[in-house]
Amino acid sequence: MRNREHEIYDVVGIGFGPSNLSLAIALEEYAASGPGNEMSAVFFERQSSFGWHRSMLLPSATMQISFLKDLVTFRNPTSSFSFIAYLHASGRLPQFVNNQDFFPTRQEFHQYLEWAQAQVADRVVYGSEVTSIRQPFSAAPQPPDRLLLEVADAAGRAGRVIEARNVVISTGLVPSMPAGTERDERVWHSSEFLEKYRRMNPRELRRVAVAGAGQSAAEITRFLYDELPHAQVFAAVPSYGYSVADDTPFANRIFDPEAVDDYYFGTEQTRGAFWRYHRNTNYSVVDGDVIRELYRRSYDDEVRGVSRLEFLNLTMVTGVKRVGAETRVSLQSGPDAEVRELNVDVLVCATGYDPMEPTGLLGDLDRLCLRDEAGRYRVERDYRIATSPESRCGIYLQGGTEHTHGLTSSLLSNIAVRSGEIVDSIVARRTA
Repeated sequence: MRNREHEIYDVVGIGFGPSNLSLAIALEEYAASGPGNEMSAVFFERQSSFGWHRSMLLPSATMQISFLKDLVTFRNPTSSFSFIAYLHASGRLPQFVNNQDFFPTRQEFHQYLEWAQAQVADRVVYGSEVTSIRQPFSAAPQPPDRLLLEVADAAGRAGRVIEARNVVISTGLVPSMPAGTERDERVWHSSEFLEKYRRMNPRELRRVAVAGAGQSAAEITRFLYDELPHAQVFAAVPSYGYSVADDTPFANRIFDPEAVDDYYFGTEQTRGAFWRYHRNTNYSVVDGDVIRELYRRSYDDEVRGVSRLEFLNLTMVTGVKRVGAETRVSLQSGPDAEVRELNVDVLVCATGYDPMEPTGLLGDLDRLCLRDEAGRYRVERDYRIATSPESRCGIYLQGGTEHTHGLTSSLLSNIAVRSGEIVDSIVARRTA
């Protein structure tokens, strides 16, 4: 990277999770498809090494999508970067087939992602973060065909400015906490769960609470119940218990690549129907097996006459304060209900994420980005932000496009096809 600091890159990726990893592979395979197809690319990732939701790699936790929805298969079934290729390279392909399961553990899928990224690691600069993007001044009548990116190191020190013809932003979702609740050593978001849990002495955790109604909340509740046999576990669920995720075949078709077109080119009524009817495929829902396992644990407690697992249904966290060594959580069941206080050693907020928001990163460049009536970015079908004629460069989003591209925008289901479409767009605009 240092030897090529002054090169103008065809593509600069900001963030290097699964989405931009898939993009790096798509660029690699496009370059290998014929002479003259090479594109210079570099990716910046603020983490010191590759990692994807490491703090949720809980024992026995499985993926919610088929292994065939990997980094490449839906775009290129013959790719050497597929999950099947990884199993073959690892010597586990026959054993995996004998397992007769479409859903690998999250830990195994993470190993697959690490295996894939090792093959394109020469394109990635870890411990670095793009802090701003701007358009250079040009006295020519035509707008400049490049962007300037300020890159800082892990300590926040500005390192260098590089040039790019296209940027692909994939900085990930932002952890969301209940209103008035701040994270500290005893109040965690699910995104940091295992990291924080491993710092604790488990024997000191006697009363723990988990807030949330989705998959992460249920998995963490199960984990704490199993790992802390001496502890009481409270599950604050805003609904009346957990709701099952709809993973039936017809509902799953909304994650098909073709569904993106149906959403993007659909009417407002069509888009509303997507969310109204199919929100239960992914948001605030839990796999049926996990629900049954938790219910069985609760029922077994009743049979034994103990009360280790308590579900607080229709309950929201409304505040948290420290009282001595304890964490006092304020809970409310409904808007007019009396607030109840619960003393715990740890509160885990599995309360979801906010969408990726690149406005701060874009800075003054944001004024050239077009927005819709609701103030959201106008995003073209190829995931490129629509810009005014003053900008000729491509600014692509991997995430933050739910309002234009639908439910798969922040999910793994469509990353292979989406990355291919972005590469196709960059190639088409380069040769136009």
